[in-house]
Amino acid sequence: MEDRALDDLITFLDRSPSPWHAVESVLDRLHGFERLDETAHWEDIPERGVVVRGGALIAWHVPAGLAPSAPVHIVGAHTDSPCLRVKPNPDTHVGAWNQLGVEVYGGILYNTWLDRDLAVAGTVVTAEGDTVLFDSGEPIARVPQLAVHLDRGVNSDGLKIDPQRHLQPVWSVGTDWPTSFADWLASSADLGAPPPWWELCLYDVQGAAVIGADRSLLASGRLDNLVSCWAATTALAAARPGEHAAVIVLNDHEEVGSASTSGAAGPFLDSVLRRLVDGRGGSADDLARGFAASACISADNAHALHPNYTERHDPEHQPMVNAGPVIKVNANQRYATSAATADLFRRACESAGVSWQVFVSRNNMPCGSTIGPLTATRLGIATADVGVPQLSMHSARELCGVDDPPALAAALRVFLTG
Repeated sequence: MEDRALDDLITFLDRSPSPWHAVESVLDRLHGFERLDETAHWEDIPERGVVVRGGALIAWHVPAGLAPSAPVHIVGAHTDSPCLRVKPNPDTHVGAWNQLGVEVYGGILYNTWLDRDLAVAGTVVTAEGDTVLFDSGEPIARVPQLAVHLDRGVNSDGLKIDPQRHLQPVWSVGTDWPTSFADWLASSADLGAPPPWWELCLYDVQGAAVIGADRSLLASGRLDNLVSCWAATTALAAARPGEHAAVIVLNDHEEVGSASTSGAAGPFLDSVLRRLVDGRGGSADDLARGFAASACISADNAHALHPNYTERHDPEHQPMVNAGPVIKVNANQRYATSAATADLFRRACESAGVSWQVFVSRNNMPCGSTIGPLTATRLGIATADVGVPQLSMHSARELCGVDDPPALAAALRVFLTG
């Protein structure tokens, strides 16, 4: 990866500790894109525009004069990552320890959240009803693991974690600390009064870093799926579509099923696409014709071959890091890829000069799913599932190759340009 792209990706990762911060990081990179308000009347559709809904974002490049029945090339990804989130009434006390009540968000690997220095970031609703972003920027909490002396069988029997009892972080000590979390938040965010509501994620303060003797690996929290958000944003900013519209949709709540107003199972993308057609004088027939000729790439990280667990992969489908983006295939439609859409992405990769790989899960080990099947089902648009190969998916700190994110961005740029 070129140093400039690598530095930009690292900055993107470090400045996106929550879905809402990820949206702000994307907006910072979409220079020249006009931001529209969903509640306003879209009288004139800008050639390049963007709209935000909570922790989700849709941006587009619609060439001037493009017919309303023209197809659209869509890249989808998601802004959320598995984490621990602060509960509404978080203050608990054990002895002199002051702890925070947290809720597990998504399918985290419990043990990876132990003994890490945790900051908190997300969105806060003020006493006046305004919504503001907040990031403590420094560690305020830690989930301490039980010492081996008090758990003699941990290495032979395995670590057993009850998420209700064992994942509650300590954040202060002593009865002379009378501050509630809401009071601390009001002071830290300079709010004036304790906020009534928040959506806050704990995150590891250790920043993204290039590692390996050959500097070939990238370690960071939230690689799944901020890498795809960065690649989609980079691709759209550089794309020059001609005969079709280019769109990226970065949904929230993928890690918990996507069933929300800003998730892929919700109406966000459908609503915006309809408004883009209506704003150009199109009809329902134009929309249907355009969808029938459109294509979507769902970008979400893939499982690279794990050198210590090779038996967990299909023998003929073992993606490697730094060997190019992965086309994900599942006969049971856990991935939306068809032969035709797989070939569409293959051609984009080859036009961009990047290699590509294929992932299929073992028959005795069902795979997860993505926003791909949801988007394909909701819109009826042909879709392929692809992604950067990585290790340690859903860990508090994940690992990928440095060459694959820009390779994905290059292929997506070709796809969006057409």
